[in-house]
Amino acid sequence: MNLDHVFVCGNPALDFAATLRARRSLRFEMFTAPDRLDAWYRESGVVDTVSPSQEADVEQAVAVREAIYELVTARRLGESYADEPLAVVNGAARKPPATPQLTTAGRRTDATPEEALSTVARHAVEVLSGPDVPLLKECGNPECTRVYIDRSRGMRRQWCGMESCGNKLKAAAYRARKKEAQAPASR
Repeated sequence: MNLDHVFVCGNPALDFAATLRARRSLRFEMFTAPDRLDAWYRESGVVDTVSPSQEADVEQAVAVREAIYELVTARRLGESYADEPLAVVNGAARKPPATPQLTTAGRRTDATPEEALSTVARHAVEVLSGPDVPLLKECGNPECTRVYIDRSRGMRRQWCGMESCGNKLKAAAYRARKKEAQAPASR
């Protein structure tokens, strides 16, 4: 599976929850080492730099990620939140977040792993309590478990991203139609 971080969900907390890919089958973990977590924080734009994470930071990030995913799933399905994931996300959000600074070159955000994780947790609080809740959708690819914000016209978007899932499913459907059309001809 591709090790590149993907940001197609429309909110950093949703992209963070998607770092465990193919939850229903392969369960591909993106945070295999502290440097992978640090790379995600930087690549997502949550921070510009982050001090090096340790294994304990990865464990905490995974716990928060799983709590975010549980809360997003509950919200999307119209179910009540469970107490434990709520406590995990709120606990992380209560910590000091990454604080942007104005520099002569523009804006810069340097953070510790704890501050970066708090920032992600705060994004989760905002998306789960804000106006985008009705726009939360799960990708139509059965192998993908990303939840994204559907801001498309008519809210008809079916996949988290065309490049990651849409093209694969469209190509598979095309091949299936072509195979089906050829089957009667061979009889």
